[in-house]
Amino acid sequence: MRHYKSLAVLHEENGFPPVESPLVSLYRCDNSCTMGNREFTSEFYMVAFKKLKSGVIRYGRTRFDHSAGSMIFLRPHQVIEMKELELEEDGFMLFFHEDFLTGHPLHEAIRKYHYFDYETNEALHLSAKEEELVWDIFSKLETEYHNNVDEYSREIMLANIDTLLKYAQRFYKRQFINRTEIAGKTATRFNEALASYFTSGDFQEKGLPSVHHLAAQLHLSPRYLSDILKQESGKTALELIHMYLVSEAKNLLKSKDQSVAEIAYALGFENLSYFSRLFKREVGLSPVQFKKQLLN
Repeated sequence: MRHYKSLAVLHEENGFPPVESPLVSLYRCDNSCTMGNREFTSEFYMVAFKKLKSGVIRYGRTRFDHSAGSMIFLRPHQVIEMKELELEEDGFMLFFHEDFLTGHPLHEAIRKYHYFDYETNEALHLSAKEEELVWDIFSKLETEYHNNVDEYSREIMLANIDTLLKYAQRFYKRQFINRTEIAGKTATRFNEALASYFTSGDFQEKGLPSVHHLAAQLHLSPRYLSDILKQESGKTALELIHMYLVSEAKNLLKSKDQSVAEIAYALGFENLSYFSRLFKREVGLSPVQFKKQLLN
């Protein structure tokens, strides 16, 4: 598997024009946009827009859903494969190194954009107006990239990359709402999967349910699951797991003559103090205090 440490080498090996900068580059695809027929990784963030007619894009464990004009976002060291791509229209690829962000607010802000950890089947599908806006931002980046470098170049490019990522965040929120209306409530499916985890007895063998396990059950990436749950319910996947566990604990404390330790272990907790801290954080009372309150 090829690993690109240098943008110059990435461009040269894939037939792209020579780079203008060692830390940031872009390439406008003209009906064909590929990077060899093998998996590769790089040291760079990558943002790409494509409308595929044929070919394969794969990263994570899924194939790219190319039913619409779509954007994909990759962070450094993610594995990606682009094979024999043919585009319906022009596309683009934008690469930038983390060092390009140093000293700019985007260096920290980029961590909140969870879509860099989504799977390919969770790509961002754009409306016609959204496509137009994205192309406008790319054109501004392209103009600045090919201009003579001066003291303002980096700041202008970073401002446009920042704007592009902010719009992507907005568009994803729109997509969450649209997909929820079409496919139903993810929160409902999540709670059903969580309940099934306990009724099936999985917790006795595997311990407490994890976001990764439940995301796999719903065929979603953990980041995407948490983000869509936040949109639907105001809670992340982990928060909903904690709420479920505390609700079950409260029921057991009310209805069964068991010690707090027995209830904790019955729910899959290996650490009693962790159970007690979680319960108190959610309820405002320790499990012992809660149980005593029921007896009064």
